[in-house]
Amino acid sequence: MSRFILAIDQGTTSSRAILFSLSGKPIYSSQKEFRQYFPKNGWVEHNPNEIWSTTKKVLIEVINKSKKLKGKILTIGITNQRETTILWDKKTGKPVYNAIVWQDRRTAEFCKKFKSKNREKLINRKTGLLIDPYFSGTKIKWILDNIPRAKKLVKNNNLLFGTVDTFLLWKLTKGKVHATDATNASRTMLFNISNNEWDKGILKSLKIPKNILPQVKDSSDDFGLTDKSITGKSYPINGVVGDQQAATIGQSCFAKGSVKSTYGTGAFILMNTGSKKIYSKNKLLTTICYRLNGKTTYALEGSIFIAGAGVQWLRDKIKFIKKASETEKILKSSISNKGVYLVPAFTGLGAPYWNPKSRGILCGLTRDTGPKEIIRATIESVAYQTYDLFEAMKNDGLRPKIVRVDGGMVRNNWFSQFLSNVVNVKVYRPKVNETTALGAAFMAGLKIGVYKSLKDISKNWKVEKKFFPKIKNNQRKKLLNGWSKSIRKTLLD
Repeated sequence: MSRFILAIDQGTTSSRAILFSLSGKPIYSSQKEFRQYFPKNGWVEHNPNEIWSTTKKVLIEVINKSKKLKGKILTIGITNQRETTILWDKKTGKPVYNAIVWQDRRTAEFCKKFKSKNREKLINRKTGLLIDPYFSGTKIKWILDNIPRAKKLVKNNNLLFGTVDTFLLWKLTKGKVHATDATNASRTMLFNISNNEWDKGILKSLKIPKNILPQVKDSSDDFGLTDKSITGKSYPINGVVGDQQAATIGQSCFAKGSVKSTYGTGAFILMNTGSKKIYSKNKLLTTICYRLNGKTTYALEGSIFIAGAGVQWLRDKIKFIKKASETEKILKSSISNKGVYLVPAFTGLGAPYWNPKSRGILCGLTRDTGPKEIIRATIESVAYQTYDLFEAMKNDGLRPKIVRVDGGMVRNNWFSQFLSNVVNVKVYRPKVNETTALGAAFMAGLKIGVYKSLKDISKNWKVEKKFFPKIKNNQRKKLLNGWSKSIRKTLLD
């Protein structure tokens, strides 16, 4: 009988379930997209019930497939969009409001006022984060301040908070487990990453009651059993890890100084810094990479809000393409960017700028500019933003020479090569591109002894293609100069 590990990968635009062999090979996957809601300028929401229904559908489909393959699922791992915030009724399981997505900027004004009280330095020391609408803390506060039902439930001690992993655990276990892992907790702006506890001082300053928060466990741990009424039989859940940390694990970036970059809806670079917390002087984030057996490994992170979301914009909003895969052929046919740059600050700018008020800008247009140039500018912008993050790392004294990449965008060979050219580092693409789901599977497998150690896990990582810088320094300089001029225009505010 074949033995499998099942990973749930709940992302910003879709829910997926993937069946992995014990060697980390994807056997079967199911994916369902769900709606994005934009009720006001800068607001981004999901319906938590749609998150749950799509997750349940893909999970059942993959479980049924495992039966047809006459295989046995040993354990389940969960990975998720991280900062997205859900509050729900403890008794009914019904959400009190839509999920406020990590991209949402509605709390920008509050964050600005909060910063003015000289709190940012203290919060950065405690949580590794900056005061920004990106993180869960101010999203929770907004719901508590603006939704009457939430206020009522708090008074009755019947309100619960969770990032998406916590909400799914609650649903899968029929309300038996209210928990998260240290990686997700570290993205709330409420969790002290030094003592691994919810920070009482921050909770008090935001007026968030501690009793609504989940228990924080290791990334590889016992997270309960799925309820038979949902999954047919009970399956143990033994891994929970935020999506970017999961990708770091899936890329086997266990050595101090190793770097991965994931290009999904957004793009996220993480550098493993070992047992040491490195506080950036250039607005990178200090975060928990994973926690195993109570021991914390840290990472330095840079966040790009718009990566694959830019390609979705090309497809869904301005309709220059019908599907993402078309971009590679278009890019290969274009000789240069013709001086056209897009700064995709559709939901503000992440690291190293952290400007929630910035908005997108298209520069360098001429009579000759058409869809091809705008498509190229959109794809190029992701590489330029990556360069900004690598420069921030270099200015912090860290100089990565190799980056392991994954995500939908890196299947595009043109983009992967352009990335190497611009950032001026070697780019390694793995054989298994589903590194986020794979990381969750590895964490689940580690808990039940399928893998004996992180070293044992890393034996499964294989490179599929390597990209090396192929342009001259003066060409790189010219491209980056154009980008620098363009981004300065969005920062005028």
